[in-house]
Amino acid sequence: MSTLTFLGAVGEVTGSRYLLEVDGDPRPHKLLLECGMHQGGREAEGANAVPFGRLVEQLEAVVLSHGHLDHAGLLPKLVREGYRGPIHCTADTAELLEIMLVDAAFVMAKDVEWENRWRARNGKPAIEPLYDEDDVARTLSLCEPHGYGQPVHLPGGVTLVFRDAGHILGSAIVELGIPSGGQQRRLVFSGDLGNPASVLMKDPEKVYDADLVLMESTYGDRDHRPLEETLEEFARVLEEAHADGGNVLIPAFAVGRTQEILYHLSVLYHEGRLRQQMVFLDSPMAIRVTELYARKRKALDPDDLKVLNVAAHGDPGRYLPILRLTRTVEESMAINRIHGGAIVIAGAGMCNGGRIVHHFRYNLERPSTRLVIVGFQAEGTLGRQIVDGAERVRVLGEELAVKARVHTLGGFSAHAGQRQLIGWAGAFRDHPRFYLVHGEPGAQQALQAALAGSGIDAEIPAYRQRIEL
Repeated sequence: MSTLTFLGAVGEVTGSRYLLEVDGDPRPHKLLLECGMHQGGREAEGANAVPFGRLVEQLEAVVLSHGHLDHAGLLPKLVREGYRGPIHCTADTAELLEIMLVDAAFVMAKDVEWENRWRARNGKPAIEPLYDEDDVARTLSLCEPHGYGQPVHLPGGVTLVFRDAGHILGSAIVELGIPSGGQQRRLVFSGDLGNPASVLMKDPEKVYDADLVLMESTYGDRDHRPLEETLEEFARVLEEAHADGGNVLIPAFAVGRTQEILYHLSVLYHEGRLRQQMVFLDSPMAIRVTELYARKRKALDPDDLKVLNVAAHGDPGRYLPILRLTRTVEESMAINRIHGGAIVIAGAGMCNGGRIVHHFRYNLERPSTRLVIVGFQAEGTLGRQIVDGAERVRVLGEELAVKARVHTLGGFSAHAGQRQLIGWAGAFRDHPRFYLVHGEPGAQQALQAALAGSGIDAEIPAYRQRIEL
C-alpha cells in the first residue's frame, strides 16, 4: 500500500511538508508534497535547521502548492543538501519563487552576518545560513512549471493536476492520482484556500472526487467579518489617524495581502475618502511582487480590475497616484522623518523582521499612530504578541511601550473562513477521509466539530503519523 507521512504543518500553521511513498518494486517511489519553512521564534529556527538526511537521495520529485515561504521556503536547503530532481509547480508560482527565495536568502545572509559578529565578540563559533543565493539559483533551475488543469505524469505512475486555489498568484489545490494496493487512489491537498470575498484572486475551485483530503484549517475556528464592514472600519481608522496627525503602519505579507491593500486604498482614493497624501510601499520584495501582479493581469479577477480601470480611466498609472515605492534603505529611513499623515506598508507580515520593525522604533510609542494588522499572526511572532495585547515589546534589542492604537482587520484575510472551508469540504462526493492540517490546535478542533455537525468526519493528524492511502 502507498502511504503518506505528516512531516510538517501539524498542530501549527507553518512548515508544510508531507512525504508520499508510492508502491514500487523493489522499493517505493518517494515524492515530497511541499517543503515549507517553519515561522515563529527560536523553536521554528531549530526545526528549520534539522537536516533532511537520506531523504534527499531517495526523493524523485517535489510538488508545490504555491510560493509562500511556509510552503516553499526550505526548497533551497533541500537542494543545498543534494536534491537534484524536478520541482513541480504552477507557472506563476515559478515566477514568484524567483522573488521570494532570493529575498529569503538575502535576509538570511544579513541575519547570519549580525549573529556572527556577536559570536566573534563572545568567542563562539560562526554559523552558516540555511542556504544562499547560489542554492536558490539551483532550485529555480529545477522548477517545472505547469498550467491549471494540465495532467502531469510523476514517478511511480502518479498523476498530478493543479486547480486554482484562489489564495495568491499561482496558488493551487493539488490533485494526485496514486497507485496503491492494486487500486488507483485520489489524494487532494487544499493548499491554502482563498477567501472568495477578497479581491484580485478568482474563487477557489471546487473538487468533487477524492479518497483522501488534506485540508488547511488556519481559520477553522471562525468566519471572517464581511468585507464591506472591514472596509468601512479601515476607512474609519485612516480618517482617525489623519485627524490625530499620526502615521498608519500596515505590516503586510509581500505576496497577496500587499496587493489587496493597495487595491482598497486605490478605491478609497478615487472615492475621495483617502485623506492621507502619502502611501509608501516600503518593501523591495513587495514592490517586485506588485510589478509581477501587474504583468499577470490576465490571471486576476476581471471584475475587480474593471473597478480600478473605470475609476482611473483605463490608466494603471493613475490607480493610486500618491503611492511611493521605496526600494533603497536610504528611502526607507527617510520615511521615519515623517511624523504624521503617511500610510506605510512594509514587511514582514508577522513583524518578525523586515523594515516594519524599524518603523516600530519611531512610531509604536506614539498614541497618534495606528497599527493595522491585516494578516494571520503565528504563535511566537512579534505581531502575535501585539495582537494579544502586550503593553511592552522588544524590538531590535530595545524595549518599547505599545502606545499606538492596534486594529486587527480579519476581513482582509486571503484564507477561507470556517463556513467557506465547510462549503469546500461539502462538495466532495462519497465521503472521503479528511485530515486537518495548517492550523493551531484550537482552530483545528473547532473546525473538526463544525465539520462533524455537517456530517463530515475529519481527523487531526500527529507529527510523523503515517497513514495508508
